[in-house]
Amino acid sequence: MRQGWSFTCTCAAIALIACATLAPHAAHAARIAAAKPDAASAPRARASLRQFSGYVTAVDKNSLTVEKRGKNPTSRVFARHAEMSTVGEVAKEARVTVYYRDEGGRAVAHRVVVKAEATDSGGGR
Repeated sequence: MRQGWSFTCTCAAIALIACATLAPHAAHAARIAAAKPDAASAPRARASLRQFSGYVTAVDKNSLTVEKRGKNPTSRVFARHAEMSTVGEVAKEARVTVYYRDEGGRAVAHRVVVKAEATDSGGGR
């Protein structure tokens, strides 16, 4: 009977150690779950604006094409949102940053900021 008691005590001790070891992990998991945004704010996070910077290669009343130059040039075509705002004059070869959203598989420009041209103001000789 003494062996049975010893075995029971050993199992109980192992169980207590395991619970004590896992308790901080359970508390950490609870903190992470509490920190996650609720379902109501998830669509807002997905709807945030993205940005793409480059040079305007084509512009018309319905779309805007911007090319990122360099080693790996990429070009993107943006549909214009009905209430798209612009800062500066959007013209061909202008350096711009386009703030857009993916709507139905299309990149829709909501805001375009034209970067000022760098001028040579060095008063050197």
